Amino acid sequence: MKCGGCVRAVEQRLLDQPGVRQASVNLLTRTAWVDLASAEADQANLLEALAELGFQARLRSSEVELSSRRERLRARSWWQQWRQLVVALVLLLVSVLGHLPGVGLGALWIHALVATAALAGPGRPILVRGIQGALAGLPSMDTLVGLGVFSAYGASLVAFLWPHTGWPCFFNEPVMLLGFVLLGRFLEERARFRTGRALEQLAELQPDTALLLLGDGPPRPVRVGGLRPGDRVRLLPGDRVPVDGVVLEGCSAVDVSGLTGEPLPLQAAAGSELAAGSLNLEAPLVLEVSRRGADSAIARIIHLVERAQARKAPIQALVDRIAGRFTLVVLALAVATLLFWWLVGTQIWPQVLNSPHAAGHAGHGVLGTSAETPFALALQLAIAVLVVACPCALGLATPTAITVGTGRAAREGLLFRGGDAIETAARLQAVLFDKTGTLTLGRALVAAVEPLADLDADRLVQLAASLEAGSRHPLGQALLQEAQSRDLELFELGDSHTTAGEGVVGLVEGRRLRVGRLAWVEPAPSAALLARQALLECQGASVLAVADDQLGLLGLIAINDQPRPDAAAVLAALRGMDLELGLLSGDRREPVQQLGSRLGLKPAELAWELRPEQKLERILQHPAYGALAMVGDGINDAPALAAADLGIAVGTGTQIAQDSADLVVMGEQLDGIVRALLLARRTMAKVRQNLAWAFGYNLIVLPLAAGVLLPGFGVLLTPPLAALLMALSSITVVANALLLQDGRDDGS
Repeated sequence: MKCGGCVRAVEQRLLDQPGVRQASVNLLTRTAWVDLASAEADQANLLEALAELGFQARLRSSEVELSSRRERLRARSWWQQWRQLVVALVLLLVSVLGHLPGVGLGALWIHALVATAALAGPGRPILVRGIQGALAGLPSMDTLVGLGVFSAYGASLVAFLWPHTGWPCFFNEPVMLLGFVLLGRFLEERARFRTGRALEQLAELQPDTALLLLGDGPPRPVRVGGLRPGDRVRLLPGDRVPVDGVVLEGCSAVDVSGLTGEPLPLQAAAGSELAAGSLNLEAPLVLEVSRRGADSAIARIIHLVERAQARKAPIQALVDRIAGRFTLVVLALAVATLLFWWLVGTQIWPQVLNSPHAAGHAGHGVLGTSAETPFALALQLAIAVLVVACPCALGLATPTAITVGTGRAAREGLLFRGGDAIETAARLQAVLFDKTGTLTLGRALVAAVEPLADLDADRLVQLAASLEAGSRHPLGQALLQEAQSRDLELFELGDSHTTAGEGVVGLVEGRRLRVGRLAWVEPAPSAALLARQALLECQGASVLAVADDQLGLLGLIAINDQPRPDAAAVLAALRGMDLELGLLSGDRREPVQQLGSRLGLKPAELAWELRPEQKLERILQHPAYGALAMVGDGINDAPALAAADLGIAVGTGTQIAQDSADLVVMGEQLDGIVRALLLARRTMAKVRQNLAWAFGYNLIVLPLAAGVLLPGFGVLLTPPLAALLMALSSITVVANALLLQDGRDDGS
């Protein structure tokens, strides 16, 4: 695929096939994401339909497999194009030498032979794809270039075979056009490759081999793809973790910055979970494989980034539609230019034609400098219009910036779901936060245990922790940690059920117990209980009640959760970005107000005792003008994350929260939200810059190529120069996006 016209053609052809509900094509990565009505849909028909259109395609495995380094190097298709380019440039050199005196290559038949070789060799794929697109009613950039090249060649061939027609003869022009076009595409392809380096850099975090331990024998090098859960591997200092696993032996510092962007290393010991791609820094470790390579954290991140690059931003979908129709507009303009200068223009301004003595040697003129007849001038201007138009720049303007932006974000542990998420993040007006596990560390500690029935504190903690054994909520984790610190053995849990935002109910030792909010556990609490709860909450604690369905309330457990160290600074930075802030929590009023006071939130920005449906209602009714983001990490945040314009899940949160979010911030640092929003703004600034350049370029050069300045100023845009400008326009768009990758942009 070469331009926005190709994108539109491929999408239209896919959508026309039975069983296809949706198709999204990415010009930069040359991939199509197709939503089929059923798994039984005939995928072979899709490939055949695209082949008929001139686009060879293959199915990608739905299972993410990380290729080896050798395979990744082989995938650099731009490097394979050098042969085609070298042939075109050699023919261009021969054509240029033919115009030099004394070289002996000036015979007209030699120029005809060189031009024929250029069209039959390096120009053949362009002509074939151009014709296929035109016959399918979906002309592309290849159609424009092919028509321009073949028009110059055809007119020259007629003049060569039938000199009496008086047609212009310029065999060198097709050669020059193809040379410049292929040179531009080669450079553009190299630049495109750089935009996709982020995915390759992520893939390189996972090594190709690992040291497998078999019994008591020495470690054996094996391919990472052959590892399965339960295998044991040895990790030496300086090695990268090959697959996700759990440390069995050893203690070492592990660098996880490649995955999460966090600068401080993780202290790994027996029982620590390590993700593939992490770097072992200090000492040997023995790791038990928990997931195979295709299911590792790095593989899932790469898969997520690839899907993100396949999802279009709304502005990209609009530009692709414009670029798809742009080719038809250019064709119409070329025909109008040909007819005007042939039939009318030269009669109004006869001075635009050159005198007969200006013709090139041996009757072989140089297009654009020796037009002696109205038809010759009209033909050269029409060809210039065809060649100079660049839907490539339009088609590449958005996907290059989005691809670079998502890749750079992934390297920093910021995972956008797609271009639409980046566009939404760039226009946010408000950000709302959950409390527990989001603005707080989520590693709460039990501060007080107050039994109310005839049982001791250990028994109360033991029952509550047993009931929370299957929970990942931070408060439940605090109970489990407290039971472990007291050396309490957990009871078997049965028939457990979690009510989001309220608590957990289940069978422990044959008794039906509840742990959760006091109002949920005890529908009519006494005034003394409410007063005790208020006192604990005034100290910044969240209070859990434990009750037996038969015996009633068993006791209260107070849990403290400290704010994240960077929470106040992050909120201040977001406020400095002119964003409205808010806190939506299911916790009681006093802990929420105390946290808000510590973090600098205004009373009007706080909301407490909200159930999941109430959070959802607050999201839908929020008065913010513009897009709104919700930041959360728990099960009870999933509806709000899905309903917000941009759902943001912190990396320590539950899987359901991450699955509901449009942006996942990996690691422990909350400042990733600020970095993500700033990067989104810079990315969309690059998109706007690229679109301004692409539209501005075409608005300027198309009238220039059509000869607007020829009568008054004698300015003529020759087809070779037009081809060079067309190539430079695409390269400029890609190069501008690459500034974002290297951080050399200011977002203006």
